[in-house]
Amino acid sequence: MPPQLSRDTARGSDLRHQVRLALHRAHTWVEGHPRLRWVYRLGVGLLGTVIIVVGVILIPLPGPGWLIVFLGLAVLGTEFPAAHRLGLFLKRLVTRAWAWWRARRDRRVASSG
Repeated sequence: MPPQLSRDTARGSDLRHQVRLALHRAHTWVEGHPRLRWVYRLGVGLLGTVIIVVGVILIPLPGPGWLIVFLGLAVLGTEFPAAHRLGLFLKRLVTRAWAWWRARRDRRVASSG
């Protein structure tokens, strides 16, 4: 994995990251109010689904369609284990593809130079 990508991945996975802390606080608060638990899960499910649908609509257009789809999957992954596992699988797949692409590019540059 390229060093920059490794640093960015580690930074996003840091449990002290502001977004992670905010999500943890919200999740802890909801766990303290059992009647709101299903509303919270429904809201996360709807929000993640809407983000994915918008991303799928944007895929054929110029712009970050796939990135928005992955963002929606990450939102769903905060509450639903299957979405989290799918996100981890896709992260491994993209990391391998990125490493393969970089190695291919480096070989091409080395052979032409």
